[in-house]
Amino acid sequence: MSSNRSSPIRLDNYKPLREAVFEAVRDAIISGKFKPGERLMEVQLAEEMGVSRTPVREAIRKLELEGFVKMMPHKGAYVAKVSIKDIIDVFEVRAALEALAARLAAKRITEDELKQLKRAAMSIADLADGHDIEEAVKVDTGFHDIIYKASRNEKLVQFITHLREQMKRFRATSLALPGRTKMALEEHEKIVQALWDRNEELAAELSRKHIENAERSILEVFKNARGDLDAID
Repeated sequence: MSSNRSSPIRLDNYKPLREAVFEAVRDAIISGKFKPGERLMEVQLAEEMGVSRTPVREAIRKLELEGFVKMMPHKGAYVAKVSIKDIIDVFEVRAALEALAARLAAKRITEDELKQLKRAAMSIADLADGHDIEEAVKVDTGFHDIIYKASRNEKLVQFITHLREQMKRFRATSLALPGRTKMALEEHEKIVQALWDRNEELAAELSRKHIENAERSILEVFKNARGDLDAID
């Protein structure tokens, strides 16, 4: 495991140890502190976080199930690399789930939630210049959370939440494309209007296109960075 990280992994002392260790390692992968292909050493992780190897081992197993870690026979655990197919597969499912959430929300959203949604959509206008990507992701997440809640389908929310965790490794990349934050704002406004009008079909279609546009932005950023999509591991 690389030793040139700028800061140690810190645990959330307010959560159960098993959960805190899992989230700490996962967040280190998402933030890029652990690079794709880097080996995760149980002993070093345990020492760094001041815990036994047991919660670290459990965290690595769970991370493998969620696609963040790949176990190599006789070699150990490595940070999973993100492939173009991974991105496409995740976005195909995300687009379908987002469309369903919007369709259900158009029927079930309350007036108060519609007002919250409008405020959330307006708040991203201040971030349209695309300079504060971290805040833009936070605001975008809050916008979608309102729609998920308004769907009144707990299983759907669970599926989307789980999928969104897998997307964290490349989600900010979408909004990093010049002009994408402003485009996302316009898409949000159209979705809000469709929900306000209780137009189920339009809300679903706009939400699906919103996610597909985010996917295209991510692939475009990777293409610009690598020059060839096939070069991504």
